[in-house]
Amino acid sequence: MSILRAAKLTRAPMLTLAAVGVNWGGLAGLMPDIKTAVAASDGALGAALIAPAVGSMIALALAPRFGQIAGTLALPLSGLGIALAVLLPLLPVSALTLAMALFVTGGTVALADMTANVRIAQLEARAGMHLQSVNHAVFSLSFGLTALATAFARQAGYGPGEVLPVLALVALALVLAGWDRRALPAHDDPDDAARGATPPWGIVLLAGLILFAGFIGENATEAWSALHIERTLGAPAGEGSFGPATLGFVMFAGRLGGQVVASKVGEVRLILVSAVLGAIGAVIIAAAPTKAVVIAGIAVLAIGMAVIVPATNSIVGRAVSDAARPLAISRSWLVGLLGFFLGPSMMGGLAQIWSLRVSFAAVALVVALIVPAVIALRRRAG
Repeated sequence: MSILRAAKLTRAPMLTLAAVGVNWGGLAGLMPDIKTAVAASDGALGAALIAPAVGSMIALALAPRFGQIAGTLALPLSGLGIALAVLLPLLPVSALTLAMALFVTGGTVALADMTANVRIAQLEARAGMHLQSVNHAVFSLSFGLTALATAFARQAGYGPGEVLPVLALVALALVLAGWDRRALPAHDDPDDAARGATPPWGIVLLAGLILFAGFIGENATEAWSALHIERTLGAPAGEGSFGPATLGFVMFAGRLGGQVVASKVGEVRLILVSAVLGAIGAVIIAAAPTKAVVIAGIAVLAIGMAVIVPATNSIVGRAVSDAARPLAISRSWLVGLLGFFLGPSMMGGLAQIWSLRVSFAAVALVVALIVPAVIALRRRAG
């Protein structure tokens, strides 16, 4: 099976992405408690969530250089940083110190995330098969399991002080299980000389726009769905964490399916259908009268968001040379990851002015931008 072969080929970056999922799943599930602990308003929390965007941008700008310097240690070393980053939300006592902690967390985790994604893209070029979806499926599964475990822990009365140290140990175990210092096999592609070592920036920017919109849809739901369920709809404390858990599990299933479907219909068609579903899901969340309808909307959005990031990675990786691939992917993610962190910030600002329902309606509009962007990308990438 292609899924099993892909998992075997990419074990090391896959487990690193699983550790990334532990970090964000725990943070999303604990967001109501963290918000209360630092006494932050919606607007202050939204502003604090800009900080990891800045940290990530710095990390992504440095990622290609880090990979060159660290060599075969780049993936293991960046993965170890995740285990430390998981603990940082224990330190803040105000919205300002939360922003400082999330700045370091965002940069540390983004470096590992990017290093893993570049490794997957390089292996994808050498294997001649789509590998991205199954790896991102494992991230989603890790995210979902962590958010679900966090939900039950919160219902049992545990908070960040008890949950985060456990998650740090889980992240450390995943990174050590995926420890791999082997060099990449040689890559002989006759088209590389014609493509050159500099990526075509039109493709990079269009891919970045798609990733930007996709990350807004994904991370805005991760960060704010728990609060939407508990505050807008009045669910008991702890039940809101089932929102991000649903997102993770459905995206896991969607990405496993995307691993198979991408090889049959192509990444572009897959992204087009997914963008429409993602926008519909965000509208359902915005208009939902009950917790069950919110969960259903999250599931629809998750199916849509599932394949956008891995499919876009594959399009970019296939369109550039082996030498240009790390720079092309890191720069498209540099644009895209703004959405990963600015999405929650946008949600906080709109919630402060209007409501979380308006915030999720705005998410639907942003996700819809993927449709014209991917059509333009198809024309440029060929």
